[in-house]
Amino acid sequence: MSWEQGLVLAMLLTIISCLALTKLKPAWVFAASSFAAFQLGLVELPQLANNFTNDSLVTLVLLILSSVAVEKTRLIGWVGNQLSSGSLSTVLAKLGLSTAFLSSFTNNTAVVASLIGAIKRNQRHAPSKLLLPLSYAAILGGTLTLIGTSTNLIINSFVVDAGLPSLGFFAPTLVGLALLLCGLPVLVLFGRFSPEHDAEHDEGLPYFLEATVNADSPLVGRSVADNGLRALRKLFLAEVVREGKAIAPVRPSTLLQAGDKLLFCGDVESVATLQEIDGLSLFGQHHLNGQSLQELVVSHSASLRGQTLKSSRFRERYDAVVVAIRRGHERLAGGLGNVVLLPGDTLVVVPGRQFMQELRRHPRDFVLINDLDSSARLDRQKSAWVLAGFAAVMALGIGGLLPIINGLAAYLLLLLCFRVVTLNELRRRFPIDIVVIVGCALTLAQLMMSTGLSVALSQWVMAQFHGQGVFMGFVAVYLLTLLLTEVITNNAAAALAFPIGYSLALGYDANVMPFVMAVLFGASASFISPYGYQTNLLVYSVGNYRLKDYVKLGLPLSLVYSAVVILLVPKIFPF
Repeated sequence: MSWEQGLVLAMLLTIISCLALTKLKPAWVFAASSFAAFQLGLVELPQLANNFTNDSLVTLVLLILSSVAVEKTRLIGWVGNQLSSGSLSTVLAKLGLSTAFLSSFTNNTAVVASLIGAIKRNQRHAPSKLLLPLSYAAILGGTLTLIGTSTNLIINSFVVDAGLPSLGFFAPTLVGLALLLCGLPVLVLFGRFSPEHDAEHDEGLPYFLEATVNADSPLVGRSVADNGLRALRKLFLAEVVREGKAIAPVRPSTLLQAGDKLLFCGDVESVATLQEIDGLSLFGQHHLNGQSLQELVVSHSASLRGQTLKSSRFRERYDAVVVAIRRGHERLAGGLGNVVLLPGDTLVVVPGRQFMQELRRHPRDFVLINDLDSSARLDRQKSAWVLAGFAAVMALGIGGLLPIINGLAAYLLLLLCFRVVTLNELRRRFPIDIVVIVGCALTLAQLMMSTGLSVALSQWVMAQFHGQGVFMGFVAVYLLTLLLTEVITNNAAAALAFPIGYSLALGYDANVMPFVMAVLFGASASFISPYGYQTNLLVYSVGNYRLKDYVKLGLPLSLVYSAVVILLVPKIFPF
């Protein structure tokens, strides 16, 4: 073994050890390895820089940023509403299919992040019953197309970098469909045994919100209980104001009438919840169209203290609409516009175009200004245009009429021009960790191949099977990738396993594609550990899960998934 191979092998073992045994972020570990390689003269600066502008990586970044707009559409609310009816098995089936479909055309991590709120707001089942199946369904859906998961795009980067033709958009689709068809029944069958953790407490209900029952609302003439307004998660109907008179406490049998003002206590996500209830108009509804929400705290020197929102002419003064107010844990009463503002009150506002300029004109009115991760929903017309635009980009890319990277770039520019998203939102969502990991992983993969380390490792793997044939080599690559995925995350596993799989294919003088697919599907096969895949980690704390919860549902799914991959890939991609 040459000294270069020894250095790269030492880096490889160090990366695996750090990722498996420490709490260091993968981005830091990979960045340190690339820095060390540069300092040791193993890689030149131009080559290192080129890895961070790889076409597949840029496509992935544009896809993640574009999903910010898709998350604001009514589509996410519609999916959430589908989870509020039917038995648990029915809901799991609907959740699995809808999540898989969304994950096949948008990044699956973004799909899970946007659906977590909808699942927490569902009124029928505890979130912990649905969140883990959501993650697994997104993983299955991500295998359907080339852009369904960051892992697929990263592997495509390795494929192109190795001098092979780029993978087609539907290259993994046949195997992915089989995985979905076999995996979904497992999710429905075993998902019923997911733990039921429902840690919702009154402490999470600090905001005061108001909504009005529309004249043509389907809620009219039905009781509060029949309309499902007594069982809203993190949202409590505290008072009904009818013709200036308050009805409190609100009884389940109270019939709603057109024009009723419903006063709720809830969290910031309640803004989206109320927008999704058909027949209700949130206070300031006609000003809400996808803006990112902001939080203001009224100062002791504010000119509006002691005034109501109406008397202070808040909307005209600041070019913003207040949609929620919080005063510690005090439960406010009366309409939102009639609350007398006091120092320390926290306001959730929907900003207009002149909002920041108006704040500078009133510098003493607020002591704290925060951007919130939550956003208002787009109206139906703008939602339709956003979804149609995204679908058009995908259709043009699939049809070969316009490269997806070009289409996404133009689409994102239009979103900015029409203020569907803002630069601040894109800056907060920019996937810096993924960019660092992918760029550095490409460098590591290049070093493994250029130094001959991947060939040496593949020869060692071949020797362990004593000439048992190419199929066993394929199985070994898949199982190695799966193991690495569970231990050190999916993207890292892809980076480490691809050079070995590629060199093993060359050593067997076989078709490279089965080994590429072994890495591709193996890197997405993280079902037993909460740390191997980003979607698993996203739902970990939200669902209050433990490791054994992943094993109970993930182990049978992993076995079925692996069996399908091992049996089907060689048939679709012959050696």
